[in-house]
Amino acid sequence: MFAVVAYQVANTINIKSSKQQLQYELLFQDSDELFYAILQDKYIYIFHYGMVSFFNMANDEIEKAIELLKPFCDSYLTERNSEEVTVKVQPNTLEVNFESVVLPDLNSEMIRLVMLNASQSVALNRYSEITEELLIETNEHTKYLENKGKLDISGNKLKRFIGKILNIKNKISENLYIFDSPEITWEDEQLNKLNQELKKTFDLKDRYHLIHDRIEIIKENLELFKDIMDHRESSRLEWIIIILILVEVVDMFLLKLF
Repeated sequence: MFAVVAYQVANTINIKSSKQQLQYELLFQDSDELFYAILQDKYIYIFHYGMVSFFNMANDEIEKAIELLKPFCDSYLTERNSEEVTVKVQPNTLEVNFESVVLPDLNSEMIRLVMLNASQSVALNRYSEITEELLIETNEHTKYLENKGKLDISGNKLKRFIGKILNIKNKISENLYIFDSPEITWEDEQLNKLNQELKKTFDLKDRYHLIHDRIEIIKENLELFKDIMDHRESSRLEWIIIILILVEVVDMFLLKLF
């Protein structure tokens, strides 16, 4: 029995710098990922979006590997979200259950798929927490608008809020390829089946849709807030113009009178 453990250790990890410094056996790489064999049947999978996944590694080995990656982390996280999956080996069997996977052998590509999906699951947990907090904050503003008939947020704060939402949406789109299958699954039916079963068991697509829907709701609210604020600013400018015109008229009247 073996364990896959995935951690969110940072906002991002510099893949290029990590590759230059790490001395492990590199099995797979692209611009966003590094997949290494540490020793026999021990693997580490590093992702640009701050995720690191481990297979068959003891806690002290994991902590040592994370310390090696720490210099390449942006916004290193001391409190880590994690996901653990038990991997069992049973000849001629491929089965995905809740919190466990049965593989026919210790195939490195099968293990990589389990590590990939576990990492995506942890990332979704983090984005779910972030979007839930943002939705709660947005609801507070809508409740104030309902009760007071006005907004309790400044224009500058609203712009920063909108920017934060757009950045989160961009990060999810760039880093989480929930709907894309890795190239290794295209020509291998067994790997493709494993990948699809993992996505289904981790409920990746539904969780992604939930996060996406939350972001869209928040965006709709913020766009409404922006429209209200623009209207308020427009009304203020109209009153300023009216007052200036009145001042000019009064001034002309006084000049003609005296």
